[in-house]
Order: sequence, then structure tokens, then C-alpha cells
Amino acid sequence: MHLLIPAAGMGRRMGSDRNKLLLTLRGQPIIAWTLLAAEAAATLDWIGIICQPSDRPFLESLLPTLALTKPITFIPGGDTRQASVYNGLQNLPSGVERVLIHDGARCLATPGLFDRCGADLHTCPGLIAAVPVKDTIKVVGTDGIIVATPDRATLWAAQTPQGFAVPLLKQAHDRGLAEGWAVTDDAALFEKIGLPVTIVPGEETNLKITTPSDLAIAERILSDRELDDSSSSVG
Repeated sequence: MHLLIPAAGMGRRMGSDRNKLLLTLRGQPIIAWTLLAAEAAATLDWIGIICQPSDRPFLESLLPTLALTKPITFIPGGDTRQASVYNGLQNLPSGVERVLIHDGARCLATPGLFDRCGADLHTCPGLIAAVPVKDTIKVVGTDGIIVATPDRATLWAAQTPQGFAVPLLKQAHDRGLAEGWAVTDDAALFEKIGLPVTIVPGEETNLKITTPSDLAIAERILSDRELDDSSSSVG
């Protein structure tokens, strides 16, 4: 299974003057944790990192320190996530039929989640990892007044990985480019052209690092995982 990692953004909401994926999390850049999880996933055999040219030297110097065994390809990023994924699709090796797409900022996804998504992608044209929404959601108008309260039982919070049949995803991106659609994930493009997207149960800890508080939560999650691993080793 091939994996594309959009990693071409900036850290504006993080309050950083550089790509937030280069910030340190427990002694490693955030992107390193994403790559280590992908390396450990049994279903993945190729990784494409979609990045800005200015970040590539740093990433190239990082890779040897991670001792990755899977081939890595660098792909130029675009001005938006949507444009970056489009570039990634154009740079997949010839003949690739299915691809997983995982945001570099979701650095806490486990190898098991990659493997579940990779396995399920053989049974459907498109899927996303997602978790049920716990809070009551309110739809609010531009005037600040609540206009609806959707049934929470039907609501899921989208995560990544997201996976798709490559020819269909290329078709969706081409249509989005022609129509001027601006979306925040690839599943939305699939939905817009009437293609089904299946839910794969995600992970509550698979948060997206966006703000400094997210970084603090990620530190705690990784610390807890290390303690769990140590306890298992001792046991």
C-alpha cells in the first residue's frame, strides 16, 4: 500500500514562524513520529512526503536518524492541502491502484490504524478513519443564533488516514480543480461526485496537532505509551 503524507503547511495557529511539523515533540520533530508509525505499519511499502522545497533539506537530514527501511519520495507541496494532495497523486509510481493519505500533523496514529485502513481499502472505493462525536453539535447562523441541533448518533469526526482507489480520486481532484471546489479533505471531493466513502473506526488519541495545547496533550499521550511499553516489557 502506498502512503501520501501532506506536510507542506505552516504553523500559523501554532504561533510558529515555520512548519509546525518541524517543531520538537519528546525529542523528535512532529513529522518523525508520523514516519515512525508508517514505518511500523505492515501494510505500507512506500511513503511520499509532500513538502515545501524550503523544508526538504531538514527532512532529508532527518531521515537517516530514523533508520527507515521503506522507500521515501519527496513531492513538491502546493498552496493548499488540496493542491498538495493533487501533486502527490500525480507523482505516485505508475500503476498504483490504491493510496492512503495521512496528515503529517496527526503524528499519534498507530501502525494498527494504518493497517486496518489499508486492509479495508481492498473492499471499498474510499474510506476515512473517524470517531463518533461525543458532544452535542449546534448549527449556528451568521447572526450567532442556533438554527439546528443534528442527531449526535449520526455524527462522526473525520480523521486520517483516508484511503481511495487512485483513478477515482484523480477523477475527483480533476473535477474539483475544474469546478473551483475548495475542500478540507479528500473524502469531500469523493462525496461531491457521488462516490461512497466508508467509515473505519479511528482512534481517540489520533488528534491533529494544531495549537500549543495540542502539543502538550500529545506529549502526555506519548509519555503514557512509553510507560505502557515499559510495563509490558517488564511483565
